[in-house]
Amino acid sequence: MAYPTPDSLRSRLKRPISSITAYDYPAARLCDEAGVQMILVGDSLGMMVAGMEDTTEVTLDQMIYHTEVVRRGVKSAVLVSDLPINTYRSPEETVVNATRLMEAGADAVKLEGGFRQLEKIEALVEAGIACCAHLGMLPQRVREEGGYKKKGKKDEEAESLSAAAMALEQTGAFAIVLESMVADVATKITKKLSIPTIGIGAGDYCDGQIRVLHDVIGGYPWFVPPFAKVYGNVAETTSSSVKQYIRDIKAALQDD
Repeated sequence: MAYPTPDSLRSRLKRPISSITAYDYPAARLCDEAGVQMILVGDSLGMMVAGMEDTTEVTLDQMIYHTEVVRRGVKSAVLVSDLPINTYRSPEETVVNATRLMEAGADAVKLEGGFRQLEKIEALVEAGIACCAHLGMLPQRVREEGGYKKKGKKDEEAESLSAAAMALEQTGAFAIVLESMVADVATKITKKLSIPTIGIGAGDYCDGQIRVLHDVIGGYPWFVPPFAKVYGNVAETTSSSVKQYIRDIKAALQDD
């Protein structure tokens, strides 16, 4: 089976790139019809959909299911799916599990990390599977790092991130997500690369931005990242609508 090539995917991503997460059919269809260029089936579904503490308990089967349902709603956007934790421990395992996501409908997969992932990305490229890289704060390592920490604060770390980004591009990644990174560092990386950078909490000067849909629409009121701008209040609308529904039921019974 022939999958989309990295070049074909890059040609569909026009700067400034708009990207957003989606976990189900209606969300994916609404985002696609709104004109979002890239939709990510993120392992953040562990928190946003399943109520988990973080992404470290998300399974490949869960990612496959959500990729399938999101695919039905996406007609135009590039659809990328996360490889969840412990599914890309070797190049061979990476290709096997990425293939399952591609068969579920993904155009490409995403994995977290820099230098340690080069052999795995090379294996994906050889298998004809496009890969989006992910640098900076890595949610799948939150437990081993003891929390969500901004990256690139020290010169040595900034230089390592820049070198890793260059290596990821040379290995064949078609794009790189830069998460929770010092803005100046993300800007310098963006200027050095020919592939697009997509930022989340990494300043305004990446080639594009990605946000969790629930943050954009105000659908998850219990926590909103400090870098996220909320454009709606879906949580309040949902709550008030359900409360009105309950009142209508009570009123109908009282009228009997």
